[in-house]
Amino acid sequence: MTISRDKTPASPTAKWLTVVGIGADGLAGLSDRARAAIAGADHVFGGTRHLALAARLIEGAAVPWPSPFDPGMAAVLARRGQPVCVLASGDPMWHGVGVTLARHVAADEMVAIPAPSAFSLAAARLTWPLAEVATLSLHGRALAHLRPHLAPGRKLLALTSDGAGPAAIADYLTALGLGHATLTVLEDLGGPAERVRQRPAADFDLGSVHDLNLVAIEFTTAGAAAILPAAPGLPDDWFAHDGQLTKRELRALTLSALRPTAGQRLWDIGGGAGSVAIEWLLAGPAMAAIGIERVAARAEGMRVNAENLGAPQLQVVVGAAPAALADLPRPDAIFIGGGGSQPGVMAAALAALPAGGRLVANAVTLQMEAILADCHTTHGGQLRRIAVQHAEAVGRLTAWRPAMPVTQWMWRKP
Repeated sequence: MTISRDKTPASPTAKWLTVVGIGADGLAGLSDRARAAIAGADHVFGGTRHLALAARLIEGAAVPWPSPFDPGMAAVLARRGQPVCVLASGDPMWHGVGVTLARHVAADEMVAIPAPSAFSLAAARLTWPLAEVATLSLHGRALAHLRPHLAPGRKLLALTSDGAGPAAIADYLTALGLGHATLTVLEDLGGPAERVRQRPAADFDLGSVHDLNLVAIEFTTAGAAAILPAAPGLPDDWFAHDGQLTKRELRALTLSALRPTAGQRLWDIGGGAGSVAIEWLLAGPAMAAIGIERVAARAEGMRVNAENLGAPQLQVVVGAAPAALADLPRPDAIFIGGGGSQPGVMAAALAALPAGGRLVANAVTLQMEAILADCHTTHGGQLRRIAVQHAEAVGRLTAWRPAMPVTQWMWRKP
């Protein structure tokens, strides 16, 4: 194939940027269009491995990514309007550099040419239906992100950072009581060193693993593991706390009132153990939450609970509201579980919400209950009292023991 190189400068609004996905098979897997984009670029950006794979086609300047990596892509954006190519692994719009670039470059300035992703290649090797498989990138991310996806009978594909990743996953699963889970390690997919090996998590003895790898996880029974349920209301004893905890039944009702919606952010004011914020995050992978807690020891406990229960992305702010709310990203919903009776907290929360935002506040004290009654009179919304009783032993018999009643105000901003 003959490739002609057009030296005419592109206009700033032309599609000056092409992101090319390249697999471990290198040039052999590239389409004619992808080859032309590489050869026709004044500058080709990519990792050292990617640039080496495409070296025979590169006629412009080969520019390796800086270390540490610049998430702002300043070097690429500085060449706006010139023919630029960026090399990425597999599908650049699936956990790839194309996603980062798309935050800075408009769609009418950019073209993405994907190769098969590692997830697609793994599903093909395992003959797993990809549409029915959970896929997760652990590249530079905490292993705790695995936990919400772990369930008997569910198949999971996890992309790791390096050769140590599979053993770390095996140790994590074993510690959770899932040592019987089957791990399939797929290495250098599509490349000359491709290899597929399988072991149980508790007996993971594969030795050296290629840095380019993906781990498939499956198990049919939970065993002794505490599997996260899909519905809100985790057991209270799953949270480390000093008594400042929104209890299970009330937490489920509170989350129902907050109505977690994909991609939205929660402020949990007076977060305590962080139970409401953590379960908000477990509602979906695109959720965001900030826990605001004035007591440093509780804030640290909130972080630990989030890590243990599969929500390490929880942002924890140590400080007292309302001052601690300044400059935080705007919320879509707010929960006030503690500190709501402090001066200025309720007013600051009401002001922070955008139109359509939801606020839920719980009260167990007369002082906070009076504030919620006043809010209901002034702003409307719904006010309800929640009472829960548990059957407990009284000597050799059983009786109902009531928990403290809770007054809850729910409001949607007009």
